[in-house]
Amino acid sequence: MNNRNLIRGVFLTAFALVFGVWSTRYSIGEFSRAGPGLFPLLVSSLLFVIGVVTIVRSRFVAPLPLEFRFRNMAYVLLGLCGFALLSEYLNMIVGIIFMVFCSTLAGTSYSLLRNVKISAGLIAISFGLQQLLGLNLPLL
Repeated sequence: MNNRNLIRGVFLTAFALVFGVWSTRYSIGEFSRAGPGLFPLLVSSLLFVIGVVTIVRSRFVAPLPLEFRFRNMAYVLLGLCGFALLSEYLNMIVGIIFMVFCSTLAGTSYSLLRNVKISAGLIAISFGLQQLLGLNLPLL
């Protein structure tokens, strides 16, 4: 069972089930008056559908071998931990930039221009969340 597409679908489905079941412990509410469990339930439901589609699709496409590259996992974890620490002690913009530039080291190609565009997009989304939704984000 060394099929990357199948394993990806199984993990997405399992992840969605864990969070979907866990979100039912909170009040769901209604769409007009959402409870704290509604958003995680909706997101995990969408993730579950994507996982099932991925599992079904894996039966119709050629299997891809599964390879573990621990160096790439370390880059992504370093990016996430650096984002959390830099956001806490400096500001979130520095954390976002560090996360993007560090995590993309795990990819197959590295593009400075693409990293700048991704960072700018994430920073714009963060400002939008802060200004439009009133979230307390330490951006500056």
